[in-house]
Amino acid sequence: MVLRKGGWREWIAAGATISVLFIAVTAGQTAWAGPNTATSPADPHKVIHAAFVAADDGFDIARTYNAYSIWVAESIFEPLLTYDYLARPAELVPLTATAMPEVEDGGKTYIFHVKKGIYFTPDPAFKGQRRELTAQDYVYTFERLLDPAIHSPSAYLLSGRIVGLDALVARARKTGHFDYDAPVAGLSAPDRYTLKVQLTHPDFNFLYAVAYPALAAVAREVITEYGAQSGAHPVGTGPYQLSQYVPRSKIVLTANPDYRGYIWNFKSTGSAWDDQLVREMRGKHMPQVGRVEISIIEEDQSRWLAFEGGQLDLVGLPQSAAPIVMDGDRLKPAFAKQGIRLYRQVLPAITYTLFNMRDPVLGGDSPAKIALRRAIAMSYDIDKEITLIRQNQATQAEMIVPEGVVGHDPNYRSSIPYDRDLANRLLDHFGYKRGADGYRRLPDGKPLVVHLTQEPDSLSRQYGELWKRGLDKIGIRLNITVSNFADNLKAATQCKLAMWQSAWQADYPEAENFLQLLYGPNIGQGNNSCYESKAYDALYRKFLATPPGPARNALVIEMNRQEEADTPWILGVSPVSNWLVRPWVEGFKRHPIMESDWQYLDVVKH
Repeated sequence: MVLRKGGWREWIAAGATISVLFIAVTAGQTAWAGPNTATSPADPHKVIHAAFVAADDGFDIARTYNAYSIWVAESIFEPLLTYDYLARPAELVPLTATAMPEVEDGGKTYIFHVKKGIYFTPDPAFKGQRRELTAQDYVYTFERLLDPAIHSPSAYLLSGRIVGLDALVARARKTGHFDYDAPVAGLSAPDRYTLKVQLTHPDFNFLYAVAYPALAAVAREVITEYGAQSGAHPVGTGPYQLSQYVPRSKIVLTANPDYRGYIWNFKSTGSAWDDQLVREMRGKHMPQVGRVEISIIEEDQSRWLAFEGGQLDLVGLPQSAAPIVMDGDRLKPAFAKQGIRLYRQVLPAITYTLFNMRDPVLGGDSPAKIALRRAIAMSYDIDKEITLIRQNQATQAEMIVPEGVVGHDPNYRSSIPYDRDLANRLLDHFGYKRGADGYRRLPDGKPLVVHLTQEPDSLSRQYGELWKRGLDKIGIRLNITVSNFADNLKAATQCKLAMWQSAWQADYPEAENFLQLLYGPNIGQGNNSCYESKAYDALYRKFLATPPGPARNALVIEMNRQEEADTPWILGVSPVSNWLVRPWVEGFKRHPIMESDWQYLDVVKH
């Protein structure tokens, strides 16, 4: 999934024309008024006020895997498949497809049928015509993910998997032009509403890929019209549309007036939380919420004060506020009396600190370089992070694949301990000698300085202080550079950051989604440590060809051990997510895979 960390426009009520304002980075703007069929049941007076902890980097999801970009895009664009809102473990269901696909040829051919009567939000790119979603839109979307000009970080989802598509990509690399009109044997639309996909080999995770937001339908006319500005002008078939966009400040979504709607009819898993949701929501015409206002509030304290002050309707509880709000895993009485509800879950996610394997100081595969990375890893006190910084709202991550994802082994333990004494002895052994100032030098006698890049929030500053204390104990000088998340993500993708703390939450609930982050061919497409290991890559390819079961899970263990041997990462934690919800927000339940949930909610004043 994903890496993690306004002003308000006039709403024109249903039945009138709709004017949509897009504010790009250049401050240019495009306004357009067009016909409105007003099929959406959303009430413009029902508003959700939310906050993101970091900025997006636009909403062209083929070009980014920023979690906050995806959060918005999931409510604008629609893939063929999605997930049942309440089912746990996560369960795929049709979205724009009429049903789950027909599967033929031993799992190598998939046939999807697209629902008739689904329309894109009106836009000038359509020249005044009402634009229906077709199977060809998915052909274009799938192909675009592999267009070399896009440099998609999600290209791994389809690369090497569809018959004939890689040949088209190879030609594009030679000519500098991707021919979207050229036929591809394994990707076709036999008729207006049928999509046929032929895979090069059985792929046990293909349907998870189909449900990923980067494979949600975009219209070719829109991409042609807006080009590089498509990320500031998203046009989809989903329940919401972007109405105002002030980069790194505010995002406003309004209900797509042309959205077909649906009836809330999800089934409870048997939990008390689900039972209440079903009582609140069953039978409602959705979406109910007519407007979503999202503020970018990076500082934990500011975000918490915004919730306390009634400016936010729901919030992911900042870790620094946990002692104020919670007794263990429950709300304190003062907050429960306000009718605030707490939704708590261990996320299918990991945090990690990556080493750039191309960095002249930290990179490389010589024993001395591996020893340096290993010593740095052993210097970091993860227990203090959990208890002091995260306020016990996390569990230590022992392996790359987290709890809740197929391939996770609850009995697995990392071979890299927190052990500063051992780290010092390791550095001594490999010639990293201390100078008169107590700090070490490289084996060639040059100064040893480690560069860590962080974000400008208080939580990151606390991590930096913990890193410095640990590295001081083993004689390594630390330099910290601060920049915003979106810029750091871009630099990491280009292998320009020496060390960076990052996180990944499951895009789909299977080990591949995490293991691919270290696969050599994915450098620049998720592999931000720029790690290349023949041993790891061979294991990964074998893993992909192995059916689900014990043999596949055994390969997950081997890849974890290989990663520990090379140490391109320092594993951190799996965060505990605590969401506080005001009493007037109904239908809330955080999904382990999907980010966006506004289309499932209602706002009811009691």
